[in-house]
Amino acid sequence: MVNFGYRAARIQGNLIRAVYHAALPWIVKRPILQPEKVGMRVYSFSCDRDLPEQVASIRSFIRYVGIPQQFTVVSDGSYSPTSCQLLEEINPCVKVLELNQFIKKDLPESVYKYADIHPLGKKLAVLISLPVEKVTLYADSDILFLPGAKELLKITKSPDLQPRYLVDCATALDERLIEKSLLNLTSVNSGFMILKKPLHWEIPLQRLTNLTEKPNYFSEQTSLHLAMHYNQGLPLPPEQFVVSRDDEFAYQDKHYNSNIALRHYVNPIRHKFWFHGN
Repeated sequence: MVNFGYRAARIQGNLIRAVYHAALPWIVKRPILQPEKVGMRVYSFSCDRDLPEQVASIRSFIRYVGIPQQFTVVSDGSYSPTSCQLLEEINPCVKVLELNQFIKKDLPESVYKYADIHPLGKKLAVLISLPVEKVTLYADSDILFLPGAKELLKITKSPDLQPRYLVDCATALDERLIEKSLLNLTSVNSGFMILKKPLHWEIPLQRLTNLTEKPNYFSEQTSLHLAMHYNQGLPLPPEQFVVSRDDEFAYQDKHYNSNIALRHYVNPIRHKFWFHGN
């Protein structure tokens, strides 16, 4: 039986995205009614293909959280000068940096080799290189901030220094890098995190260095999974910070409501990202 709701949702999402993409020169100039500044820095890593999502994600953060001290987009190298200009026109807080301008110069050789063969290796290099001098957030370009995102302010102002991570909806890990005992821990989704001090990466990076085969799609997320648990990271409430595919074949975005802080619109439900205007 044909699932008309699912097909209609995909068509609708793709159509809205195409219109949004075409209108980007006007969208980035639209004022965002948000006077509040927030004392945090935000980082994202993306490519030119994801320009519409990156624009919408930044605008949603400013609308529902506030204007950060800086929102840095690290380009994988594919952003054109025009795309960089569009991103920086969203708000003066937005800055685009090239990957080689951003990542540390003293990372283990295994990280550079991973970055040479896989986009997620580049993302891992970015995550390890995040400068954490004050409250720092990382968000993938397909993270959409929603009306309940003010909850972030409560979390970032709490006195503890423990990192916070997004709970994944499934176990998506490179088991070559991880002890079996750690497979039962809460799965970390690498799309979003909150840091108040730098993570210690020694153990996951040693595991990556000791890997005899090539790292794969899941090696980046597994490295963060290890880093979060070895740094006593705390899970963000999954009912407010959503990673879910349980509405993949339904028409509506069943998780959208005024209490949701954000949703990571992973690839199978990416079309639902566009159901909410930004």
